[in-house]
Amino acid sequence: MTLYGQLAADVAALIRNGTLPAGARVPSVRQWCRDRGLSPATVLRAYEDLESRGFIEARPRSGYYVSPAWKAAPAEPPLSSPPARAAPLSVSELVFEVLEATRDRQVIPLGSAFPDPALFPLRALARHLATSARDLTPAGTVANLPPGSLELRRQISRRYLRQGARVPPEEIIITSGALEALNLCLQALTKPGDLVAIESPAFYGCLQAIEALGLRAIEIPTHPRDGVAPAALAAVLKRHPVRVCWLMTTFQNPLGARVPDEARQELVTLLAKHDVPLIEDDVYAELHFGRRRPALTKSFDKRGLVLDCGSFSKSLAPGYRIGWVAAGRHAQLVQRRKMMSTLATSIPVQAALAAYLDTGGYDRFLKGLRQKLAAGQVQLLDALRRHLPAGYQVTRPEGGYFLWLQLAKGVDSIALHRRALARGVSIAPGPIFSARRAFRNCVRLNYGHPSAGEMERGARILGELLRG
Repeated sequence: MTLYGQLAADVAALIRNGTLPAGARVPSVRQWCRDRGLSPATVLRAYEDLESRGFIEARPRSGYYVSPAWKAAPAEPPLSSPPARAAPLSVSELVFEVLEATRDRQVIPLGSAFPDPALFPLRALARHLATSARDLTPAGTVANLPPGSLELRRQISRRYLRQGARVPPEEIIITSGALEALNLCLQALTKPGDLVAIESPAFYGCLQAIEALGLRAIEIPTHPRDGVAPAALAAVLKRHPVRVCWLMTTFQNPLGARVPDEARQELVTLLAKHDVPLIEDDVYAELHFGRRRPALTKSFDKRGLVLDCGSFSKSLAPGYRIGWVAAGRHAQLVQRRKMMSTLATSIPVQAALAAYLDTGGYDRFLKGLRQKLAAGQVQLLDALRRHLPAGYQVTRPEGGYFLWLQLAKGVDSIALHRRALARGVSIAPGPIFSARRAFRNCVRLNYGHPSAGEMERGARILGELLRG
């Protein structure tokens, strides 16, 4: 267990056994640093974890206190336990059915994969887009072919450097969204029949890509808060000829899990030992609720094995479809795949985003977006607590905009999805996130459309359906 995890577990135990009753002040950061020899960052990380799970609450200029509501908070779902064998995939039809349901604007979008577009600075981006389109020269239409706009790649490279990773612009390939980046990486590194290690549950786009390329998947046990553990991955690599890993270590879709910083370093060291590349889906990392951004897995990579795929679709510009991959030693291979498929990504849109990033507006915008998403999570958790039958389990992510809900064993989430849709509410049923169509009694819910009225009504309808 990590140092912060051990401290969080110890404080949680003191709260559960009544040593720290509701309303009591929790020992200060300074006191834990003195008593246990921990760094302030470690203690704050533990307190952020306890706060996200409802045990404590911060009071301005006063410190942390035991939350009166901690007993009412539902439990966290358990660690997943997939079978230790490869599986063929067949999930696409079910995924398409669920995605189609989210297009109806009259439906409460708890099942949507996207945040509310109204949260984003679309007018400011449109002004930059108009300027970039007007200033586009004939030569520019050729100069910005793969790997993409040099200025945009420079801006992305600078953001990597701020996050502790040295990624030169030459390593970055601009793509049409992160999903294209992820697919290009998978195409470049595998051949039909190869084995891909994935999380359990996993992003359905990952499952569809593996299915489309004739690959096989092996699922790794995944914790709803801490993600894939190095020991679990080590066991898989020891027994199976894994060609590549596809993981989402920061606010994973659908769990919202975040692999602790220390475990990330262990994962990278383990993969380097086996010479297995990691395709990292990193699209939610900017949406953290804590004081600092989680460490980049790529910042620990010394051999170019991590192919870090990012996007502006979830954090700045939905619909613009601008993503990228920092592909390490595989950059040329991925760039050639890009040229063989879609060739170029919209040149005026690349220029517009580069201009917006250059103004410094992105970081100012992100601060407000994170606050709105964090508030949305609280609203949805409160609505579920009021309306759902007792006994459910739910995650409390430290970022992103998804909750993972585990319901009673007899609940069929696919049937629930269809019944909810008839009442004007979409949800994402658990089986679309599994190579084996597991998680039948689980659903993913989206709190990225933070309308309190809609969340309340959606939770009320789900509660009515679950009570029968």
